[in-house]
Formats: sequence, C-alpha cells, structure tokens
Amino acid sequence: MIACCCQVGAHERALLQHNYASARVAGCHNAGAGRNPSRPAGGPTMSLKQQPTPLPFTQVQLHDAFWAPRMLANRSATLPAEYAQLESTGRLAALELAWQPGAGNPPHIFWDSDIAKWIEAAAYALAAQFDAQLDAQLDAVIARLARAQQPDGYLNTHFIVTERAGLQRRWTNLRDSHELYCAGHLIEAAVAHFEATGKRTLLDVMCRYADCIDRSFGRGAQQQRGYPGHEEIELALVKLHRATGEARYLALARYFIDERGQQPHYFDGEARARGEDPAQFRFTNYEYNQSHLPVRQQTVVTGHAVRAMYLYSAMADVANADGDAGLLAASQRLWHSVVDERMYITGGIGPAASNEGFTHAYDLPDETAYAETCAAIGMVFWNQRLLQFAGDGRYADVLERALYNGVLSGVSLDGLRFFYENPLASRGAHHRAEWFDCACCPPNIARLMAGVGGYFYSTAARSLWVHLYAAGTAAAQVNGATVRIAQHTQYPWDGRVELTIEPERPLRFALHLRVPGWCRRFTLAVNGKRVAVRARKGYVAVRRLWRTGDKLLLQLAMPVRLTRANPHVRQMAGRVAVERGPLVYCLEGTDHKHAELDDIALPLRARWTVVQRPQLLGGVAVLRTRGLAAKPWRGGLYAEAQTIADQPVNITAVPYCVWDNRAPGEMRVWLRTAAK
Repeated sequence: MIACCCQVGAHERALLQHNYASARVAGCHNAGAGRNPSRPAGGPTMSLKQQPTPLPFTQVQLHDAFWAPRMLANRSATLPAEYAQLESTGRLAALELAWQPGAGNPPHIFWDSDIAKWIEAAAYALAAQFDAQLDAQLDAVIARLARAQQPDGYLNTHFIVTERAGLQRRWTNLRDSHELYCAGHLIEAAVAHFEATGKRTLLDVMCRYADCIDRSFGRGAQQQRGYPGHEEIELALVKLHRATGEARYLALARYFIDERGQQPHYFDGEARARGEDPAQFRFTNYEYNQSHLPVRQQTVVTGHAVRAMYLYSAMADVANADGDAGLLAASQRLWHSVVDERMYITGGIGPAASNEGFTHAYDLPDETAYAETCAAIGMVFWNQRLLQFAGDGRYADVLERALYNGVLSGVSLDGLRFFYENPLASRGAHHRAEWFDCACCPPNIARLMAGVGGYFYSTAARSLWVHLYAAGTAAAQVNGATVRIAQHTQYPWDGRVELTIEPERPLRFALHLRVPGWCRRFTLAVNGKRVAVRARKGYVAVRRLWRTGDKLLLQLAMPVRLTRANPHVRQMAGRVAVERGPLVYCLEGTDHKHAELDDIALPLRARWTVVQRPQLLGGVAVLRTRGLAAKPWRGGLYAEAQTIADQPVNITAVPYCVWDNRAPGEMRVWLRTAAK
C-alpha cells in the first residue's frame, strides 16, 4: 500500500525546478558523442509565442467529485496492484538477467515497457504528492534497470538474455520485436522520474541507451536505416530532447519519422537477412504498422490503432519543434480520416481484433468493437498535441470524448480491474480483468490518470486557456506573473462553471474558455454582468485587465441528446445513442430485469429526467425515461409484422464509463428507435 505523505512543499518544489534547469544545461553524459552528420539539423523554427502550451499537471489540483476519487484510487490501489503483478509475473525478476534456456518464463519482448509505464505513473504520483515509500520503491527498480544495462548502453532484458544464450538477434527484427518500442517507454519513464524528483539515476541510464540507438540508426555508412515496427520511441525522444536540451535526440526522432516507408523498404531487406520471405508477413502488408508509405504521403489511417496514435503524436511533436508545416498537414489529414470516418462515439478507435486496429471507413460494429483502451489513450495524447497549434476546439472535443468515455471505461471504479477491449454492446460475458498477458493497458491508464490534470489548461503569450472543467485550482505563469484560477463546478453532471481569477498583480491578458462542441447554448457573466460573446474555434475569449477576485460564470446548456450515426455506418442503422454533456450513456441489464436490452426501443421524443445518485457508481447522474419493449415472442423463427406488439418499459441509462461495476449483465449503447 502506498502511504499518503505530505505534499511537496515550496522548498522541495523549488529544489526540483533548480535540478531540472541545471540538468537541461548539463545535458546527458557523452552528449557530444555519436553525432550523425548525415541527419538534417531541422527546418525553420516557427514562433511559439502564440501557441497554447499545456500547463504541467503539478500546477493543477483537482478536488472534485468526478476526477479526484479516480486519481485517489489510481494512487492507492492501481499502482500497488500493478507493482504486485510486475513482481508475481516475473517482469521485475527479469531485470536480474538470470534466465537460462529451458528455465521457462523467458522475458517477453515487451515486458520492459510494462515496467516503464509503471515507473512513469509512479513518478507522476510522486510529483503530485511526495511519498517516501514510493520514492524508495522507484529507486530500487531503477537500480535494477541500471545494473541490467550493457557496457555499450543497450538495455532490453529479452535480447540480453537470449544473446547470452548465443542468439545474436539485437536489431535484427525491428518489424516485430518491440525493441525500440520498449526503449521509448523507458525513455518516457526516465524523463518523468527526472522531472518528478530531480534525480538523474534513470535519466542517465536512458541517455546512454539513446546514445547507443543514435549510433546504431541513421543514414551514415555504418548505421542501419531502420525504424520501429511499433512506434513509440519517436515521441519519447522529443521528450528527452526537451528534458536535456540535446538536439541529437530530436534529430533521431525526426529521422525515424521521415525514414518510415521509404523504398527500398527496410522491413523487406531485414526479413531477407533473417532468411524469411517478406511476402509471408502475417499482416500481409505494411499498412499494419503505418510504413506502407512515407508518413508525409499518408492520407488514410491504417493498421494497428495504438501504433498509429503514437506515430501521429510524434509527428505533431516534431512539427511543433521544427516548425514543419508539411508534417503538421499530414497529421491533420490523418486526423480527419480517423474522426470523420473511423471513430466510435466513445472516442474509441480500432474495430477489429485481427489487427487490433482499423479496417475500412464507417466500419464501426458495436458488440465486436475492439476499441483498445491504449488506443483511446493515444487519441488523448494526439489531440492534445494538435490542440496546441491553433487552440482549435475540435481537438479538445475529441480529447474530452475519448478521455471521459473510451479511456475511463478501461478501469473499474476501485482501480483494480481493467478492460483491454471496450465494446459498445455486451450480452453479459465481457468483464474487466486484474491483468493481461499482454499488459499494456493497465499501466498505460495508470500513467494517464496520475497526470490527468495536465489536460485542463494551457498558457500562451498574454493568454490563459481552459480546456476542461472540474472543481479545483491551478497556478500559471502569464506575462511573467503568477495567475491562480479556481473552478467551482459539478461538471460533468452540471454545466454551471464558476471561475475565480487571482493574478498576483493587475494583469491584462486573454482568458479563453472552451465551449464544447456538444453545447448549443451558453451564457457568460463577468463579475455578475452578462457579457455578449461568440465562440470562435470552440472558445470564447475574455480580454481585460484582471484583478484579484474577478469572477466569471459560464453556463453550458446540458440537455439529453439523441445521436444518430452517419448512414454509412450500416451496423447502427435505425439506432440512436444517448449523450449528455461530455458523457455517452448506456443501458445495463441490472437496471432492466424484465426486458432484454436489444428488445428495448427508445421514442425519439422521449422526455428525460436527470437524477443525481450520490450512492450509485461513485455518484453519477442517471437518465430516466419511458420506452417500449417487445412482448415475449410466441411464434417460431419468423412472424407477420402486424402481429408484433410492444409494451411500455422504464428505461434507466448510466454513463458508459462506469458500466460493469455492478452485477454482471448485458450492456448496450446504441438503441433501437420506436415509432411512437
């Protein structure tokens, strides 16, 4: 159990900031070694002064009734439970490099990534609230990683032990082996730990590994022109660049992105070198891992959904760092391919289990939906990055949709059980599990939950942006001054949001408040006076000289909405989904004992009642109305339509994100419609 100790105080926070700034100047060990002159130094740099930059989660405190309990469960239940799984499944023991052929339970090719994501989540938790026990636990795991590192910097437990068994397979199967994927998650963990504690213990380990990778890959005569089959390292290298100031890491990320899909195809040559026929690749073509074309030429999202999200996130990062308009344009084209044609109403993506990803446009079955939790998390990552370029509310809308629905459904309210797949209908057999053999989702959701406050605000030159709403406080630097902002709201159950602005001195800046795309009516008052404002790109901007105690009241109309799918989504023809605010609702069998969910039909003009239930599912607002349900069937397999009769039935809808937290049973999002 993680002990909840005191908050990190001002002195400790100042020390961490000093350590971080010093490390940025110092960079990594051997920072000048292994430079690759064949790699371009980068394009022209755009001015970022007007771009909103996310406010770090450490400067945001949420104390609402929606997110705060989930963050507490993540800290007190999820993190210790996941650590126990890392121990019991042999993942942590694998760091000792003691495995021998024939011993059983060999380190898997992606085990290191599971450890890395737990480290990242634990570091975020530590940054938010210091905990001596968790700090020591992290130190111990990091020490084991450091001991496992090889003299040249290489660090992958699977390949180290198989090499010791005489199998020299390092960097021989980038297409399938997850080496660079694991390296990426370890790099992200290192940056998170460094920023949380100021310690360089893991950062230095991963700088040496990044240097090893930098020497190994590129367009130089002695380098391999390879790139990862499972993208992830690209975005991690950008984070490492930001943490250390070392330009080589950004250049390596850029290389991995731009080399992808070039001809002759690297994965073909790599397969032949292993004695394999590239045509026998089990996924048939390289759309599976988004290397079928150079990324700047791609216009349609393909393949494995999580890989795509990590690649697109990195493309946005590098476009931001380099001022690369072409790379940004490619990312935006792919965004439209996802959001306009291939995204579930929950923000989940990837309908197919066969490739854990995309099929063709408008293919969105509900009961067989794969919609991996990690893919929805990737949608949050990617849309936050796109949001920073122009402050366009479309990206915040998708971020919110995925976060409140497709992501949160992935973990139980107590933080101990997880969904890998997130279907939109179930006959009663789909339930969360404590762990998975392929355990990417549990630690992934843990790291997002630990840092969720980082998605609420952004700052830019002379402006402060509010993207999401929840009761809590934040402190941001605007025009060289500290501005504190407090939210008082019951969001997402209610659309009333009160904000109090506390600048350290009178300060002129623009406050941008998001008006969600689902909101059709809103009002805004400043210091009790109604102001006439219009939303532009999903935000209203209030420009004024702000003084301590200034208050705003934003009222977002939050009626129940019935949503239809595009007619091309053939599986949802004649059905509607129920939404309210940012939440998608569903029916559960436990609330409908006298009818099967697929027998229930919803009148389009149904009158809804919103009922707040403090003791139900963490305190949700349920939606109630009357509908129709088919009477028990009396005939054979078929009957004349005129003989079919319906009967009235009470309908209770609960948020999709909390389903399967009660008695096991059916669930359905998309409902048949009734003529009456």
